[in-house]
Amino acid sequence: MSPFSTLCGLLPLLLILLLASTVSAEALAEKPAVIRIGVATQGAGDPPTFGGSPAATVQQQGLLEKEFQPDGIKVEWVFFKGAGPAVNEALANHQLDFAFEGDLPAVLARANGIKTRLLLASGVRSDVKLGVPAGSEIHSIKDLKGHKVGIFRGTNMQLVVDGVLAANGLSERDLQVINLDTSSALAALAAKGIDASFSDFSLYKLQDLGLIKVIDESSSAGPQFTRQGHLLVLDDFDKAHPDLVQRVVTQFVQGSHWSSEESNRAAQFKLWAQSGIPEAVWATEYKNDQLKVRNSPLIDPFLIARYTAVANQALQLKLIRQPVEIDTWFEPVYLDHALHELKLEHYWTRYDASGKALS
Repeated sequence: MSPFSTLCGLLPLLLILLLASTVSAEALAEKPAVIRIGVATQGAGDPPTFGGSPAATVQQQGLLEKEFQPDGIKVEWVFFKGAGPAVNEALANHQLDFAFEGDLPAVLARANGIKTRLLLASGVRSDVKLGVPAGSEIHSIKDLKGHKVGIFRGTNMQLVVDGVLAANGLSERDLQVINLDTSSALAALAAKGIDASFSDFSLYKLQDLGLIKVIDESSSAGPQFTRQGHLLVLDDFDKAHPDLVQRVVTQFVQGSHWSSEESNRAAQFKLWAQSGIPEAVWATEYKNDQLKVRNSPLIDPFLIARYTAVANQALQLKLIRQPVEIDTWFEPVYLDHALHELKLEHYWTRYDASGKALS
């Protein structure tokens, strides 16, 4: 290996050490007793868990717990039925150190002055499905006009829904929108209390029971009609404990790698089924997708472009009052170091802003 190659490989580590040097030795010595990670979904089971992303794999395999057990540091996963908006409130009150949530809620938080750094992707290109009761006369997006439709506002589904509606000549104003969280929307849909609902993979569970029919999947219109998830950290925690942030990121990359291996597809769906969503639902959700595409942790041009688009759209819709700067929000140094340490620099494909693979 040439001296130049060695130097390039060491650069991420040198940057980590530089970050650590800006924090006093006293602060670094005061390790937290607990690392708190917020999850923008309602957990299921005892203890609560979730599925559908590498973050879920990290939690269910206990990767962080194993990593920090020798230090006597506990890991606490905090689930929020109120999804992203509830996570943001907890972040604002410094009740969390890290959070796993979607693009729009994080943009809203940044616009409101909550200082965070985006560390890596976790669960990308997730689409939004449209479900209607069995026997419904609604057969397409355009048929929704004037109907009662459930939308979980403030989550990373909202802007995808708005984009899908616009592509079909509609807006939320053309519908009777009812703001419902995921579980409430499923119950209302099954009971025919609403005419339709935009939601996630959980709709397949009702479809398998014969209660509803999924009539649209947003990803069929292109990757721009998908939502992205990520892991972020509060600025204060990042500045005080860059060494711990690196260890968290490295374990998330480990989980992303396991979740990206096609040989683990069946095992992964079985693992995620602990969340109460059957293996068959996960199989349907991923039926047309390579695991390496959906479970990539990379901060690539596609991810940055999607967050930029979300920020711009949120401003246009007056969900935020001022522009949100995106480029410096991402902190790739920890991810780059983890990829180098685990020899995964070339494992995942990077995509351009339009979603096409980069050579």
